[in-house]
Amino acid sequence: MRKDVTLQTRANAVDHDRTAAVVTVSDRGFRGEREDRSGDALEARLVEAGYQVVERVLVPDEAPAVSHALRTLSDERSVALVLTTGGTGVAPRDVTPEGTAAVLEKTVPGMAEAMRAASLAKTPHAMISRALAGIRRRTLIVNLPGSPKGAVENLEVILPALPHALAKIQGDPTECGAPID
Repeated sequence: MRKDVTLQTRANAVDHDRTAAVVTVSDRGFRGEREDRSGDALEARLVEAGYQVVERVLVPDEAPAVSHALRTLSDERSVALVLTTGGTGVAPRDVTPEGTAAVLEKTVPGMAEAMRAASLAKTPHAMISRALAGIRRRTLIVNLPGSPKGAVENLEVILPALPHALAKIQGDPTECGAPID
């Protein structure tokens, strides 16, 4: 019961539909050998778009570490939106999609498809992205590329759909479409 009280208090302090977290997946970043520029860029863009970034997490390129971070942010922190950055390509250590897939309850393939399509107009490398988007409990989880530029460009693609998606995930009962006259 104590946990419910804590969550209720937090919900009163912030617009829950606008809470966000950024999970950076990087071996070098985790070891302190690289600055988390992608996480910084995503946080800045989210804040600019009206989201409250309540948590930043840095994990190594290991699927169990990714899964653990996503479960914690969804199940314990009840964050509405979790963005990952890094580990979505085809390199041997790129395991973010596997770590994400292990915790998703529903997929939202249209978001990943839209990001790949927009990126493909800029670079042929977009076709090797394995990024996923989906839902765990009442949290939308989206994988983004590891470069600051790629991460923000992909976020820009989905930003217009986020308010509606997050409201629906949180249980908004209103009709999605406009009535036909």
